[in-house]
Order: sequence, then structure tokens, then C-alpha cells
Amino acid sequence: MNHKARTVRVSPQSPPRRGHLPLGDDTRTSDRIEVTSRWLERGGRPWFPVTGEIHYSRLPRERWNEVLGHARAGGLDTVATYVLWQAHEPEPGRFRWDGNLDLRAFIELAARHGLDVVVRMGPWAHGEARRGGFPDWLVERGLKTRTNDPAYLELVRAFYAQTISRLAGLTHAEGGPVVGAQMDNELYDQPQHLAMLRRIAEDLGLRVPLWTATGWGGALVPETLLPLYSAYSDGFWEDSQTEWPQFAAHHFRYGEVRDDLSVGADLREALDGIVLDPAAVPLKDDAATPFATCEIGGGMHVAYHRRPLVTAQDVAALALAKIGSGSIWQGYYMYAGGTQRVGPHGTEQESHATGYPNDVPSLSYDFYAPIGEHGQIRPHHHLLRRLHLWLAGEGARLAPMGVTVGGGSDDPGELRWAVRSDGHSGYLFLTTYQPPKRPLDAQKDVQVTVSFEDADVTVPTRPLDLPAGVSLVWPLRYPLAPGLVLRSATAQLVTRITDEDGDLVVLCATDGVPVELVLDGDVAIDGAVDGARSVGGTTVVDVAEPGAECVVDLPGVRVLVLDEASANRLYRLEVAGRERLVLSDTPVYALDGALVLHSEAERCTVAVLPAPAGLTADGGALDGPRGEGLWRTWSVNVSGAGARTVAADLHPHAPAPPDPVRGGPMDRLSAPTDYSGAARVHLDVPGEVLDGIDRALLRVTWTGDVGRAYVGDRLVSDHFWHGRTWDIDLTPWHDDVAGQGVRLELLPWRRDTGVWVDPAVRNVPDGIAVASAEVVRVGRVVLAEPGA
Repeated sequence: MNHKARTVRVSPQSPPRRGHLPLGDDTRTSDRIEVTSRWLERGGRPWFPVTGEIHYSRLPRERWNEVLGHARAGGLDTVATYVLWQAHEPEPGRFRWDGNLDLRAFIELAARHGLDVVVRMGPWAHGEARRGGFPDWLVERGLKTRTNDPAYLELVRAFYAQTISRLAGLTHAEGGPVVGAQMDNELYDQPQHLAMLRRIAEDLGLRVPLWTATGWGGALVPETLLPLYSAYSDGFWEDSQTEWPQFAAHHFRYGEVRDDLSVGADLREALDGIVLDPAAVPLKDDAATPFATCEIGGGMHVAYHRRPLVTAQDVAALALAKIGSGSIWQGYYMYAGGTQRVGPHGTEQESHATGYPNDVPSLSYDFYAPIGEHGQIRPHHHLLRRLHLWLAGEGARLAPMGVTVGGGSDDPGELRWAVRSDGHSGYLFLTTYQPPKRPLDAQKDVQVTVSFEDADVTVPTRPLDLPAGVSLVWPLRYPLAPGLVLRSATAQLVTRITDEDGDLVVLCATDGVPVELVLDGDVAIDGAVDGARSVGGTTVVDVAEPGAECVVDLPGVRVLVLDEASANRLYRLEVAGRERLVLSDTPVYALDGALVLHSEAERCTVAVLPAPAGLTADGGALDGPRGEGLWRTWSVNVSGAGARTVAADLHPHAPAPPDPVRGGPMDRLSAPTDYSGAARVHLDVPGEVLDGIDRALLRVTWTGDVGRAYVGDRLVSDHFWHGRTWDIDLTPWHDDVAGQGVRLELLPWRRDTGVWVDPAVRNVPDGIAVASAEVVRVGRVVLAEPGA
């Protein structure tokens, strides 16, 4: 396409409808939350929530604080969590809220980290839980569950009453963090039941501004609930013959499609007998409700028959595409992985044995989430944080902006682009990213003109080549300072902060894309500039090489242009009494004014802007600070961190692997249950390797089919190999591991069984290969002001 044809006209948005939905706070509520037809408001301003799913009952209670801290540092302002009925009422009438089932304590801790909470109350949850989270005793009664059957509703009322009693004093109307409640999950054809669940909760005293239900799969959602949508880049629930889910490609294009008919389709068919005709399902909602999400794939789980390899880049590109398509609420599932519970009937995962189409791992629910099952911080935690920092600063401007799609069909050779705008300013979205199974082309001579009511903005001023595999958003007519407007930039806005030298606006460059800043008027420029020129009443600035010291000085403001590697190290945290920017080599979060680091490396660096007067370290030693331009930098020696190899280059033989079997309502491959013919590998782990650190992970780099890890006779971890390493937390079993070691039971990869794995790893040889098994020692360091 000729670049001169890429033009789109945008207009101011009409006012949204108000008061037509039975949602939101009472008008007398402080910090009132309101739901309009196009966005949410809070305290009289548009609000763009960023929510991540974290399951308290699938995490050790002693790890809650760390996980919530990293979630907040990752830019979340809200967490969502399932209340799994099977965990809280294992026997009829005997409720448990102790240990890591203490919902109230979890919510209070979330609030300490500045996080609001959405409670996904069930009664049916799915979440890859046994029987959808229903207790076995409930299923065995043969009731008409998930309907308005009086006998079922009586049990639901008792469960809801227990849950709601734990929320007393914690709701938003009471000044607490609970802002929303979800009714059931993935219920498609019972709107009257969903409405009844809200009535029951309200009768029991629950008052929240946001009442929600999952809306995908053509779900019939009553007017009393706000439909929330999903978007996954792949799905374990697909058949093993499916290379890429039918609807996945929609999520990497800009457009009005909110629904996804792929997600949960197997359960709709197998459990409910519902088979959708895509032509009969309205994928574009009417104008009554805003485009809100609760399940943007933060990663992806694996099933035995199908094991997706979703990447960090998949997750980040998908998230940005949803914003470019008009999302006003980003909700991720999962944001933090966890471990399946073990209940009265054994492990509580979904399986063929409980009538589900899929066998998932018995214990691991890692989901390749931004925060892993054992607190591992994944690359997309950093990629998403860049987006979330932008939403934290610009969400109130962005949420009311409408969407105009400029281009982008399913043709991989066509540039995909869109504009979100208020008619005067906005953001240009561009992408050449789609997962490697169906990549998009690079784009040559990219130049776009956005025609506002009072001016045209052409970006960039000279056409540029856009590499394949990038997804980005550029500001249009962004106010930098009083009287100073950034007309356009070929870099993404991240955040802005004020220090002793005034305002600092942070941008992030895209690798392979030169950075151009275009300023209205004749503007004095200094700093990291390769050149400046006047073009049609603007000043065009060619920025020097981006990085942590790339600062362009402008009247009344400085612009810091980071490279992508530096931007992935950038945090905005409250440290020593004020908001500061932090560049850290290792994952970090803030707690009570201090920085908490979790490091697998023996040494890391932390830079702060504006710098506190000084820092002390608990759990490590500091060198510095030293001055590096804007930043003050400390080197941190992390006590005990590092890795110790305990085995390498093993090729164990499984003497009698079981024959493949099929099961479940869709006759899919079943996870093996017979390990009598598995290979057995014993790993000795010296006790001193486990001492003196915050966490010890056994990291197994291997290929095979299925692995199980035992400490003594206790199954502590399992893994369906899908191309990634297998992490096993040894910390809870310290003494037993030191005395007995770890036993791995491994079954071999056999390609002819028909298990689906990603093309990137599909051609591994049959058999078992353990490249390495190492104990990764994770240290914890707290950096605080002296005397704090």
C-alpha cells in the first residue's frame, strides 16, 4: 500500500449514556465509581482499571505479600480472585477460612499494597478446578446446579453468606478495597440464574459498584451485570489437531469484535451441549456497555493432549491490541500462577476422571503467568509494566477516546493500524506482530495521517520502515508542558515524574525504529539530539541513541528516551516517602517505603531517580552510590544467590512406558496414571545448598512427556513437557530434601502419540534427555533509608 493512502479522519466522541445500568455507587459515596456506556468513572474522572487474576487459595500464605507486591509493581491497581467452593466447604456445612483460605486477610493485604479487589464468587468457577470448583458432595446430590432450582439455591445462599461475611467493612462503599463481584463463570444460557445470584448476594448485604459476568461465547448476560470479555493467543482446550485457534487471529487486529467463540467451546459442548453457530452470535456489542475484559491471556496453561507455548511477546502484543480496539478495563488471567489444591478426594484439578474434556497437571497451575507458580518473574511482567505505567498516567484521557480503525485485514501484507482519539488528540496504534505460527510482514514506507477537526498530523514526517514483530502506540498532540505540545513521536509514552529539576517525561523507543519528536512551533532544543529542523510550523527533533541517559531538554520539561532493554528495567515505586523511578536488573517491589529485591543472581544494580539521601541493605551488601547523569546507582551483592548444578547430561531410560489412552467426553488423550515403567532419576541436594536464602528452586531443563517430582513419598510437583524448564520449589521440604534428595519419575516423549506441542519444539527426538538440574538460590534484599 502506498503510504500516502494511510489517512483517517477522527471526530469528537458523543457523550456517553448514564444512569441506564443498575451499576455503580450511590451518589453519596466518596470516591464514587460509575459505569457509563463507554467507560468507567471514579471520583468524577474516567478510570482505566488494570486487573490481574491471583488465586489466594493456590498460593502459600507466606508468599501472598511477595506476589501482591510484584503485582502492584507491575502496574496493577486491582486483583481478581476466585472463591473456590470446594476449598471452603469440603464437607456439607463445615466451612474453612483458615491458612491460605483466609479471604479476608488476602484482601486486607492487597489493600496494604494499594490494590483493589474483584471477588469472583462462583458458585461455579471453572479455573481448571475439579468439577468447576463445586464440592464433590454437591455434585453427588444430583441437583440442577447452575439454575434457579430451590434446593441448589439454598446451598448457594449458605456459601454466599459465608463469603460475604468475610467482606464486612471491606467494600468500596465502606472505604475498603472490594470494588466488584463476579457471578458464576462462563454461564451461557441462564441469564435469569445470573440475575438471581446478584439478588441473593444483595439480600445478604453485599454492596459493590461493579457486578460482572463473563460475556464470551455468545453468553446471555442479564442487564443487571456488566459483561466482561476474554482474549487468548492460544488455548490448551483446543483439539490436538488445531494448529492455532480459529478466533486467535482476531485478537491481534484492531476492531470492534469483543467476543471469542473459541474460549471454553469444549466445555460448552461437553458439559452443556451448546454448539454455537458463529453466524448467529453478535460479536459486536451494542452501545449500552463499555468494552471491558477480565481474561486477557497473561500466559497459557497446558493440557496433556495440547501444550501451547505462549510467549511474552504474544501476551504484550495481545494486551496492546485490546487497548487499540477500545478496551477500557484490562483484566489478565492469570497474572500469578499457583498450585492446584489437594482436597478430601485428592488433587483438585479438572480431569477426564471428573467428566471434563481435558487432563491438566495434578499440581502445577503455573500458566506461564507474568508471576510464576513459585514467584518467578517472567519477561512479560516487564513488557506489560510499560503499558500499565502509561495507563496509570494517561488512563483518564485514554478511556473516553473512541476507536477508528485505519487498516488491517487478515492479509499479512497489510499494515494494521488504528487511532484512539477525543477528536483533538490521541494515540496511533501500529502492529506487525502475530505469533510465529502465522507471522506478519515488515512494513516499508510507513506514514500515517490523522485528520483531527482542527489539524492534520502526519507521523512520521518522513516514511520509515517498520520491522516485523513489533506492536506499538505513539502519542498525537500530547501536552508536554504549558504551551508546549508534542505533536507526534515515534516512541511510546511510559510515564512522567517530577524531581528537583522539574518535570521528566519518559518515552520508550522501539528497537529498529528511529525516534523523531515533532513539537508545535519554534522550540529551543538541547541535549541528546542528532539534529533538529523546522517543518511547516513545527520543530522536528531527531533523537540520539535511546538509553538511560538519553535526555532531550525542552522549555519547561525534559524528555527521557529509553531503549527497550532499559524500559524493561523501569519501575515507578513509592520509596522513602515519594514516587521515584527505579531501574533494576532484578525483580523489585515497594513495601512500606522500602525496596524489596528478589534475585537469582549474586550481584545486581539498582538506580533511583530522584535518589534518596542513602540506602541500607538487609540481606545483602551495597556498593555506592555512584552518580550516572540523572541516576544514582547502587551495586547490590545478594547474600547466597546463585545456582548450583546437581546433575547434567542424563539420558535415563523408561523400561515400560504406558500405552496412550483416551478419555473424557471428547475422547482426547489422557494423562498417564501408570508410572511403574517410568525412568527414575535420584538427585542428591546438599543441605547447605538450601540454607541461607529466601527460596530454592530445582530447575530441570529436559525433554520428555510427563514428569513427576517426589520428596520421599510426597508428590511435590508435576510437569507436562512443552518446551520450557520445569521449576520445583524445594523450600517447603527443606529438611526432607536435605536428607532424602529428590526423585524424578519421567516418561519419554513419543511423537507418534499425537500430543500437540508448539512447532518451535516439536522436532525433539523421542526419549528422555535431562540437560541439567540445578538448584537456583533466590536471595531477598530489602533496601531502605538509614534508620527507616
